Parts: sequence; structure tokens; C-alpha cells
Amino acid sequence: MGEEIAKVNFGAEDAAEFKQRLARETRLLCDEAVKGRFSDRGFTLGFEIETWILDHNFFPSPVNAEFLAALGDENAIPELSKFNVELTCIPRRLEGAVFSESRIAFERLFRDANEVAHSLDANLVMIGTLPTIRESDLSLTNMSPLKRYYALNNEVLRQRGGRPLRIDIKGVEHLVTEHHDVMLEAATTSFQIHLKTPISQIHRYFNASIMASAPVLAASANAPYLFGKDLWSETRIPLFEQAVDLQSGDSGMRRVTFGSGYADAYMLNLLEENDERYPALLPCLFDTPPGKYRHVRLQNGTIWRWNRPLIGFEESGQPHIRFEARSYPAGPSFMDMMANTAFHIGLAFYMVEHNWDRNPILSFEQAERNFYAAARDGLSASLDWPEQGEIKADRLIERELISAAREGLLLARISPAEADLYLSVIAARVNSRQTGADWQRNQLKKCDGDYFKLMASYCANQNSGAPVH
Repeated sequence: MGEEIAKVNFGAEDAAEFKQRLARETRLLCDEAVKGRFSDRGFTLGFEIETWILDHNFFPSPVNAEFLAALGDENAIPELSKFNVELTCIPRRLEGAVFSESRIAFERLFRDANEVAHSLDANLVMIGTLPTIRESDLSLTNMSPLKRYYALNNEVLRQRGGRPLRIDIKGVEHLVTEHHDVMLEAATTSFQIHLKTPISQIHRYFNASIMASAPVLAASANAPYLFGKDLWSETRIPLFEQAVDLQSGDSGMRRVTFGSGYADAYMLNLLEENDERYPALLPCLFDTPPGKYRHVRLQNGTIWRWNRPLIGFEESGQPHIRFEARSYPAGPSFMDMMANTAFHIGLAFYMVEHNWDRNPILSFEQAERNFYAAARDGLSASLDWPEQGEIKADRLIERELISAAREGLLLARISPAEADLYLSVIAARVNSRQTGADWQRNQLKKCDGDYFKLMASYCANQNSGAPVH
């Protein structure tokens, strides 16, 4: 969904032609991948961070156009709302001190970006859901003025027959509300990990990432509050799923989803599923060669699996397939986010090395149940784990997964010092039983329920750079 489109409204002819082009490109992609025409180069790691622009009362400040113009950095781009922006850094080879190198680059960009925000009487903040967000902030007047966003809103409402989007989240408290546009999606901000592997192995690392998602999410939750309610530890998950809820396709599949199963070779079954089981949400037509896969990429960009394949290109123009892990929240600090990355990558490499993905010892259904339990309950979630049965997430991480992740990071050619640095953050977080979500809940009690005092303390800690534990 990062690519701008030419128009906002579509007709039946657009949808029919888009479907034909999507099918043609999907067949070509599958053929070319099987024939070895896609990049088979080594491991590369990249990131995206969605951030908030807030005023001094910690309310959203809809000034991303002015902010981006003043910053003038191609590593910062607009998001759905005028009070969100996305920050990226250049992909790096997965080796050595890659997490520290990426963290330092992000910290530098964030520092420069915040100086620009300050000139606009605003601040950048990284947090999964914003405790001070108001439903009135999530209006079309605060939508970034890009055609793809207006088209997305139009098509979601059209395919819903004009019915409002209903949010129903049962957590510590219960939130029920309705919204008449897609702006609820803007209330969720994430930290996304991109991993490119040799294409012959990518489905293995993708499936391992699906298995690893639950324990990493349990340890990284940072989104307990929405509209004054204490909900899930990672409220982003149910909110995003319900904010673009179409249940479209021949099986009523959701556009935002954990998925329908593990990936086959090259992850082609997921791209075929995009073609065969999801109607186009944005049937925009491009006059480009099929080998650019513009229709495949646009369709894939409107299906938000929590772990999803992506099509890209090398500098040489050779296509590649990578994947992104989308389930982790922004914040609380860059140290925390890189620790989450190290934990995720380490577990994935460990699982591939020990063949967890071959005739999976953790079924997709188990991985899915674990994922939603982790999103709801954080470190106190009960996870179904091989050779452990039902076990609390914090105990599982302490007993088994930190050492497994360290083994995996060394297999990935991460330096021992780098592995120990970031896994020690996870270990300390679990030992103190304090994720970002736990910290927010504990702090709100200290603040006597004052969300503004909570945010003042949160932002001060974030600016210090210290991890949340």
C-alpha cells in the first residue's frame, strides 16, 4: 500500500480487467520463481517504524505534510493519517552487529526528525496504540491527502454495503464502538521487520516466523489502552483486524489475518491465494510489463497478514521475494525494538536449523491460538508448545527460548556480544515481568488514572533511550 494510484473510484470493468492482469502476473511469478529467475542472494534485514506526531498535550497533531516537507528525508513517508509518519532505514546484511548498526541509524533519524517536529510545536512518539487518542481524531479530515487512502476508504465501505465498521474488543474491559470510515486503522502503529533470505529457503524462515510470533509478541506487547479502556496487552491486533473487516472472498477470509496456513515453496501458495480467494480492493490498472508485478504487489498490499510475503527488486532489477513480520508494536525504545528483532530472528533460525518447519511439530492452528493468546495476555499468556504442553509465556521464554534464540543468532552469523546484548534485554524484561504494556498499566495506577501524566512519563523514558524493563 505504499504506492500512489491514479484514481479514487473504480467500476466493474476495472475490477474485471484487474482480475485478468493479476491472474496473468501471478502465473508468471510462479513460473519465474520455479525456474530460478528470482534473487537467491543471502540474508538481508530491513525495518519500518510507524510513529505518532503529538502536540504538547499528547493529542495527535495532523501536520505530517509540513513535517515531511521540512525534514526532506526519503526515509520518512506519510501514513494513513496526517498525524502518523513511517520511518525506514537502509536494509543491511544479517551478520555481525546488524541490530546495533540499525538502531544507531534509527536513533539518528529519529533525533533529526524530532528536531523538525519541535519546530512545528510537536513531538514524535513510538507506541502501539495511543492512550490519549479520541474517536474524533480518527476522522476523514485527518486522512493524508493521497488517492490510495481515499480509494481504500471508498472501497471498504462500498464492499460493506455502507455498513459502519464495528469494533468489539473484550479484554480487561470491554470496548464496543462503530466507525464510518477506515481511520480506525490509524490508531495502530507498528514496528515491522523485513527479512530477505535465499528464495529456496524463504518459506522455511517464513513458517518459522509464524511459529515464533507468539512468544515474541508476548514479550513485546505495548498497546493496552484505547479510548479510555484497558483491553488487550497488544490491542493493535484486534483493532486492526476489525478496522478493515470485509471477510471477503470465497471463504469469508479477513483482509487482516494471521493467515490460513503455512507457506509452500517460495511462498507461492500465499500469492496464489491473493489471486484466487480475495476480490480486488483497489483495482487500479497499470501500463507496465507483467514482470514488474504491479498488480500482484498492489493486491498483496491490501491483504494484511501478520506475516506476509513481499515482492521487490534488487538494484540490478532482478525480482526478489522477502517477507515482513507485522505483529510487533512501535516502541517503547529503539533498544526494545531491536531486542524484539533479535529474539524473533534468533528463534526463526533456531527453528529452521532444528527442522521445526518440516512436518511442523507446532501446527498452524496451535501457532494461531498462541498468537492471539499472546496478544491478549502478554507474558501471562498460556501457550501450547512442543514438549512443554500448556505453559505460561514468561516461563517458556526463561526456560527455553532465550537460549534457543542465542543459538539461532549465532547460526545467523550475529556476533556473540551482539546476541547477548539484545537477548539480555528480553531476559530482563521477562524477569521483571514488565513489557511496555505492563509498564503502562503500572504507571497509570501511579498516575491515578491520568492518561496525560502517563504519556508525559512514557515520552520522557522513550527520549532517554532506556529499555522498558
